[in-house]
Amino acid sequence: MKVFNILISSVIYAASLLPLCAYSEGRSDSFIPSADVSLNTKNMQTSKPVNLYSLNTPIDEITSDPVFSYYGKMIFPLNKYFMSGDTVKDLKLAWYSNIDPTKTLEIVNYLKTEAANGRQIFFDIYSNEEKAADPSKKDTGLFFFKGKEGYPFAVCNAGGGFAYVGAIHDSFPHALELSKKGYNAFALIYRPGAQSAVEDLARAISFIFNNADKFKISTSCYSVWGGSAGARMAAWLGSYGPYAFGGAKLPRPGAVIMQYTGHDEYTKNDPPTFACVGENDGIADWRIMQMRINALKKLNIDTEFHHYKELRHGFGLGTHTIAENWLNEAVEFWERQQRKK
Repeated sequence: MKVFNILISSVIYAASLLPLCAYSEGRSDSFIPSADVSLNTKNMQTSKPVNLYSLNTPIDEITSDPVFSYYGKMIFPLNKYFMSGDTVKDLKLAWYSNIDPTKTLEIVNYLKTEAANGRQIFFDIYSNEEKAADPSKKDTGLFFFKGKEGYPFAVCNAGGGFAYVGAIHDSFPHALELSKKGYNAFALIYRPGAQSAVEDLARAISFIFNNADKFKISTSCYSVWGGSAGARMAAWLGSYGPYAFGGAKLPRPGAVIMQYTGHDEYTKNDPPTFACVGENDGIADWRIMQMRINALKKLNIDTEFHHYKELRHGFGLGTHTIAENWLNEAVEFWERQQRKK
């Protein structure tokens, strides 16, 4: 499905009617992501000492660290044009505010510790054959922030104007905090461009469902999170489901969690939606988000909306701001949907 199309084919419409928070093991589609997962369980219960990074560690040293193999370059934006700063403490990203160096440091040290202890933290969503046929798929994949066995999963999507992926600030922190609460969180590294990005998201969700037993996670009432461009991805996926964008015939998410976006499209089948934004956002007008939420509410879709005075675009977790509790509120909203199963 083209993300800017207005007309929806009967096939897409049928896909959008798949139930929320439900999954049939006997689905009739034949789509199986060919990039399989083989979890490395070595040393899963123990951790060995690791030489950790510091706030003064050069970013290039992190991305080239052998502990991360080929995927280390995807921890920070691949397109360096949209970032500045040579060290962890000096990192700046285009269109983002409130970047917290201590959180950035926590994330890279978490990833290093997990990888150094033999725990697989990155998964390709496309096979080598698919990447050879379409080289643009080479720099894609999922970073896995493991929670508790049997808990639902969330997919977090960073923004970046569909020009780059600001995961280090806009999806990794969210995924790490969700994992601390027991949830199994994935942060998607996707191809730039609206169409390819949402197709990668559909593929990622299909991949997770296909390997749920190996991940030891629940697929019930999964959630999709996103900020800015990532929020548009989450909203499109929520409106139409993975099948509409080339994924498997799977249910739409049980909840969509959106931050700072001007996305105003919706359908009567949209999932329950939580949204938050700053009133001083010069990119995404908070009133547009409010109008969309009100429209969903009129359709009797469960919603929750927060707007924060003075906050600008891309505040992420909102650490040390009036929005610093928003993620806890979003989790409570998601859990409310889980209890409705």
